[in-house]
Amino acid sequence: MRFRVSKQQRPDGGPYTRQMRRLFFIALARQLRVIWPILSGIVSIMVASGLAIWRIEDWRIDEALYFTFVTGLTIGYGDFTPKHVSARILALIIGFAGIVLTGVIAAIAVKALNATDRDGNS
Repeated sequence: MRFRVSKQQRPDGGPYTRQMRRLFFIALARQLRVIWPILSGIVSIMVASGLAIWRIEDWRIDEALYFTFVTGLTIGYGDFTPKHVSARILALIIGFAGIVLTGVIAAIAVKALNATDRDGNS
């Protein structure tokens, strides 16, 4: 990985910095449009699993969705823990889907940064 510092770069958010930020967000939006079916599929799996856990564990729906996203982000506070085996298996699916989601989002951001570097330094 190479790091280049241009004389045009200014820490005060000058024109060059704004241009790079704009290029990054344009590239990010392009990547999100391409990968959107995958992202929505992963989030749908997580939400569907959370709703199934809601029914199995007899939690409130907000508790189940909170558990889903805390587990999916691999935070896992431990304030809600499934007791039934089927709900625990669904929690594993949620955790794995969250890891995949995080990886996909990181890959999109890196690809947008690379596109910004090409567009900004050519």
